[in-house]
Amino acid sequence: MAAMDVIVELLVSVWRIPAVRQSFPLLFLFISFLGSILKELDLVPQSYFSSSKNFVNLYFVKVSWGWTLLLLSPFLLFSSFANQSRSALLKRLLALAVATAVWYVCTGTFLYIEDVTGSCFESKTASIANTFTSKAACRRAGFHWQGHDISGHSFILSYSSLLIMEETSIMTVLKTGGLHRTLLNLLYVALNLIVATWVWMFACTSVYFHSPQDKLLGTACGLLGWFLTYRYWYQKSFSPGLPLQHHQKEQKELA
Repeated sequence: MAAMDVIVELLVSVWRIPAVRQSFPLLFLFISFLGSILKELDLVPQSYFSSSKNFVNLYFVKVSWGWTLLLLSPFLLFSSFANQSRSALLKRLLALAVATAVWYVCTGTFLYIEDVTGSCFESKTASIANTFTSKAACRRAGFHWQGHDISGHSFILSYSSLLIMEETSIMTVLKTGGLHRTLLNLLYVALNLIVATWVWMFACTSVYFHSPQDKLLGTACGLLGWFLTYRYWYQKSFSPGLPLQHHQKEQKELA
């Protein structure tokens, strides 16, 4: 597994560069803003990813929170074994519970806003079907719902990526061998691959779907959820805390 160790060490070293960690949140704002301009000017040609029925969207993005938890939870479990810290594991699992609450509240709010601001149309341009007052009922009847559709993709893909960035910062290159080391390395590489996938699909969302304000609002919610937890609340004593000791050292150096 020497090749895997080299890959892991490279990824760890990249994520520990302060400029990378500091600029990563801004990357989503840049992509969202640039992608919106390209979409409005119709400068990006149609492709496989311009259809919402593409494989990655259907089987990854649509259940992106599930994929994030599926890979991140065992990673935190194996990491806690490596550090021999049960209390650290409990704090990280609490952070995942908080993140899940943020996801649930935000996505539920987006759906509510779309319901209360929308109307049901018999077609995309025809008269309103007044008998339907919710998107779900309207679409079940075969009609079209038009409301303020804040981009859930822009929210969840940015928020999940930032969550993974923070929680995988505890990764170290283990010197001991065995199955534990192999599984931890595989999970870490898989989490980096899923982040790359989320960033790519975030870019596709930016250039192919939603209005500019809906994408920027969704992105802002993702960044705000991350900022209020990892950059504010988790730095307080009464919180799950930050996942990485060297991260705290970086903050002291910047202060």
